Amino acid sequence: MNPSFYEKIARAHFRPKALPGEEEIDAFLVRIMQFLFPELNNVRFESKLEIETRYNLVKLQFEQLLSKTTACEKENIPQVCKEFFDRLEGVYDQCMEDAEAILTGDPAAYDQKEVIRTYPGFFAISVYRIAHLMLKLGIPYLPRIFTEYAHGRTGIDIHPAATIGHRFCIDHGSGVVIGETTVIGDDVKIYQGVTLGALSVTKEMAKTKRHPTIGDQVVIYAGATILGGKTTIGNNSIIGGNVWLTESVPANSRIHYDSKDSHVIRENC
Repeated sequence: MNPSFYEKIARAHFRPKALPGEEEIDAFLVRIMQFLFPELNNVRFESKLEIETRYNLVKLQFEQLLSKTTACEKENIPQVCKEFFDRLEGVYDQCMEDAEAILTGDPAAYDQKEVIRTYPGFFAISVYRIAHLMLKLGIPYLPRIFTEYAHGRTGIDIHPAATIGHRFCIDHGSGVVIGETTVIGDDVKIYQGVTLGALSVTKEMAKTKRHPTIGDQVVIYAGATILGGKTTIGNNSIIGGNVWLTESVPANSRIHYDSKDSHVIRENC
């Protein structure tokens, strides 16, 4: 090995450990997802004792992850862990609402079990909701690691800091991007290739609202791109496929791309 290369690698490895290993993080995420959604594996608990035992194992595993995250050293880790699990029921309830929304919104879905087991949109949304709770509790690094795990598995990139309402549905999902400061209302449905992004990616805008706001009961079809922190899509609107939007549209709008004239057309729903 070249001595200069060795020195570079040595400096990287000789630093104090700052995060749990990838295998540990993946193992916890798999365990908590399978605990919440048994459709993801073939294990069924047959007694209250079995459920409580596995629940306590998941809690212990989570506390161990936090203790191995150097940035959490100054936190009261047992208290953070308690708050996370105190709020986990609310996350579970939201995820089940999402599953029902996907089932209702997709004629191809057979039942809720199929949605939970096979739909990438459900998996990505569920991991996001877990990671979002962690972020709200001030846990560093792990929320983004969790959502990147889901991104790698599903092709759906949801930043854990995004704000997403109830009964969210992602259909198909590959190529979906939801940026950090995105706000999404209730009963929203989006299709593959949708980008909810920023007009500018300069570092100076890191603390500003850079991504759009999507109202309630909005449908965004495949390939649409909606950019900008000041861009708002009004309630009950429909955004057609391949539309590029950088300006707000009022409620009850129907936006579509006219390929003949190469421009966006707005109509009332």
